[in-house]
Amino acid sequence: MAAPASLVFANIDDFRAWAAWSPWERLDPDMKKDYTGAPRGVGAAYAWSGNDQVGVGNMRILESRAPEHVQIQLEFEKPWKATNLTTFSIKPDPGGSQVVWGMDGESNFMFKAVGLFMDMDATVGKDFERGLSTLRGLAETLAVRETQLAEQAATRAPAQDAPPSGTQPAAAVEPH
Repeated sequence: MAAPASLVFANIDDFRAWAAWSPWERLDPDMKKDYTGAPRGVGAAYAWSGNDQVGVGNMRILESRAPEHVQIQLEFEKPWKATNLTTFSIKPDPGGSQVVWGMDGESNFMFKAVGLFMDMDATVGKDFERGLSTLRGLAETLAVRETQLAEQAATRAPAQDAPPSGTQPAAAVEPH
């Protein structure tokens, strides 16, 4: 991503920011959401209840190390029960940042049965790819905006040695 790690991290570490990039937000625009705990970082929590495509579940940030790591406990309640650890690893890169989004968890009987007919890694992987692509677009847009604002501020700031606008420098007075 052509964006600094700190900017990418800020959009992962705050569940309210997920609405702009999460692949599941678009599957149910009427999804009910509840944010509790800390506003971001360790202790931040998010619960949702939506249509059959998004189900019911919750997430809580367990670890947060700016700007490189966020670990989340993810619990699905419906359409099936499951608990997973989701990890985002963000590494600075010469062009911005590299982001890896992974998920680990136990496969219960239901997941094993579904796995006979459907490749869960491929299915979830496509969602992760879609989410990372949207996050990249968001982060890169925000990075460009931050750069433009910094450039505008720099051109508006008067030089430290220059007199205020509209005034003349004080004339040197030589003794007679």
